[in-house]
Amino acid sequence: MTADLRILSAGDLAGLEISLSDVLATVADAYRSLHAGRSDNPRKLTVKPPDGHSVSYAMLGRDGSRDVVAVKTSYKHGLDKGRDEQHYYTTLTLYDDVTGRPVAMMDCARIGSLRTPAVSALIARECAAPGARTALVIGTGVQGRLALPFLLTVLPDLDRLLVHGTHPDGLAAVRDVLREHFPGRDPEIVTDLRQAAGSADILVATAGGHTRAAVEAGWLAPGALSILVGHGLAPSTLHEADRIIATSAAQMKVTGTDLAGADGELPPVDAEFPAVLAGVAAGRRSVGERVFAYNSGLVVTDIALGHRFAQLALAQGLGVEVPLWR
Repeated sequence: MTADLRILSAGDLAGLEISLSDVLATVADAYRSLHAGRSDNPRKLTVKPPDGHSVSYAMLGRDGSRDVVAVKTSYKHGLDKGRDEQHYYTTLTLYDDVTGRPVAMMDCARIGSLRTPAVSALIARECAAPGARTALVIGTGVQGRLALPFLLTVLPDLDRLLVHGTHPDGLAAVRDVLREHFPGRDPEIVTDLRQAAGSADILVATAGGHTRAAVEAGWLAPGALSILVGHGLAPSTLHEADRIIATSAAQMKVTGTDLAGADGELPPVDAEFPAVLAGVAAGRRSVGERVFAYNSGLVVTDIALGHRFAQLALAQGLGVEVPLWR
């Protein structure tokens, strides 16, 4: 590595092969390192204009397992418009904390598209009721398309895979991505969300902000696990849950304000997921309790997976070096 900054574009990263199991292992290791106190994940900073047409995040973190420091930025514009009119840019800049040299600056879209459904799958593995057989994914965007393949990787006994969405292209993409990873498996497209939610052991809500989907707590079966990534779950699924898990309680207070009750407050979190994954906190206490899990991405997982991508890319000589500091 030199003092020059290597830029890895979306195109550079798109062609890199990485298995779902590799992604899961990398993300899980990042959580365990955070729980062990080897890593740092400060609360994210957020800014948005009064009319809410855009939102920006800045996240700083350190992965102690890899001795890597990184900064992630995220900017989404057009939240008041349809999906096709929105703009989204996210970058990750990595520094080696042993040599003091930059590792790479990269587009972070593919990293996020893998990291988030991987976390949902890990939550399902740790928090779903024993014998879970039916999974429902709400939304067919970037996060929804890999949700089922990751779930099947950690819970191969799932035999009914449901998807609810309103975009034909998105529904087709969910089917195609599932077949790519699990040939012969097809999702069942459902239109009656209430009925589907009542039959699901695991629900993963990944829909965008304009969705009309809103599963209520009263629709859920005993023992259901509801995982919120984007939208698609009504606040009642949080407020009436028997147990609440969050990847970060502090971060949930920042990004989960739309779930607040009439008093403007969120209920307390029973356990954070890093502690659950480390085996020192329970994901659930009984078969019949309804568990709500808030999946808000932690930058330490971006750092770990970004560093893995950087290793793969640098080994193939990908990217362009920019003499930014000289």
